[in-house]
Amino acid sequence: MHAQVGDRLHVHGRNVGNPDQLAEIVEVRGQDGAPPYVVRFPDGRETLVFPGPDAVVERG
Repeated sequence: MHAQVGDRLHVHGRNVGNPDQLAEIVEVRGQDGAPPYVVRFPDGRETLVFPGPDAVVERG
């Protein structure tokens, strides 16, 4: 998985009833665009994320 600042991280809900989550990538801490990423959710909270297989990067 490779990303750059401004891309979006799309995490698919793994269980029925769990919605997908979208977050903007605001910092890439891994080498050459690799995780982990600091992301900002629409409600303004920021967190460090190590994306799993249920996540994809969407170009921003």
